Amino acid sequence: MTKHLPPARTSHKRFFYLTLALVAFFSSANLSKAQSPAPVIVVDTTQSADKARQPQVAIDQKGQIFIAFGQGNQLKCAVSKDQGKTFTVSTVGTGGVLSLGMRRGPRIVATNAGLVITAVAGAQGKGKDGDILAWRSTDNGTSWSGPLKVNAVSGSAREGLHGMAAMTDGRIFCSWLDLRSGKMEIYGAASADGGKSWNEDRLVYRSPDGAVCTCCHPSVAFSAEGTLYVMWRNQLGGNRDMYFARSANGGASFTPARKLGRDHWALNICPMDGGAIAVHDSEHLESVWMRAGSVFAARPESSEKLLGRGVQAWNTSSAVGVYNIWLEKRPGRLMLLSPGSNKPEILAEEANDPVIASAQGSNTLVVAAWEAKTGKEGIIQCHVISNSASK
Repeated sequence: MTKHLPPARTSHKRFFYLTLALVAFFSSANLSKAQSPAPVIVVDTTQSADKARQPQVAIDQKGQIFIAFGQGNQLKCAVSKDQGKTFTVSTVGTGGVLSLGMRRGPRIVATNAGLVITAVAGAQGKGKDGDILAWRSTDNGTSWSGPLKVNAVSGSAREGLHGMAAMTDGRIFCSWLDLRSGKMEIYGAASADGGKSWNEDRLVYRSPDGAVCTCCHPSVAFSAEGTLYVMWRNQLGGNRDMYFARSANGGASFTPARKLGRDHWALNICPMDGGAIAVHDSEHLESVWMRAGSVFAARPESSEKLLGRGVQAWNTSSAVGVYNIWLEKRPGRLMLLSPGSNKPEILAEEANDPVIASAQGSNTLVVAAWEAKTGKEGIIQCHVISNSASK
């Protein structure tokens, strides 16, 4: 495992002017924050030996919210049928020692065929072994079947980092960092039946320099028409830049990899920050990621746009536009940039590993979730973002 990079240093003069700007910014941001509903505590395990960690969100077409998370070696799922006002929690299962931390942890998707949660677990865990395991629910998270092993070579997913996306019709694709060849590669596998079964896994990308970045999770997204995208951080020519590949046949084959953004990041260590992708208006791939302590958004073949200083970015596309979230530092303030806005607002003062998700179809519900840092670990919070946030 590699260490997370420290934040960039700031000169005293720059810090002075930045402080003045932040005072003005926070005054206006707090006004808009006060007009929004307060974040909801999804689960509080501060009194438990095993803390709730690494939330991931899915929303179905009815507006039901599902939040997967890990607690010790158990997978859990919190369900809200009242658009985030209250949650009930069920136990999904365990597959051994669960990978958690720094974007390791479960992934969840909601389709018309049911819910699917994937996670990496093994008998020893902690990078010694680990497989992609998938559980399935057809009763809105009340009960779960599985797990099914997704990767063909046992132990090849032991780094514990993966991504997943789905179509409402039940098509799913899962991608992960794979070590079957001894060097880190991007592999993936598809399900055409809502997670009942998984096709043979396939190589998505192998770096000509030997390995992709070893500790940054891949991201997956579908367009409304079914075009599949996978993004990862590459290790190529001494740079740790973001790349993506596209598939028009559900992951059976992929186009050659293409770089995102114009600039490069020369680095000889993994930054442990993989970013996220979403597809907007059925055709525009929207990516968000960190480079050298700053968060950027980019479309293919376009220059990247600076969103602000920070780490741990995530995005989602809804009917009203693209939402981006990130941390100013880890842990730190959680920032939200809504569609049509040039100024982010504060969702939380202390957070870790935030995610954001939206429902497919015409439902415009958008939900962010994160590990709360309030002096006590083990609290997962969520914030339901109304359509007014995009106006």
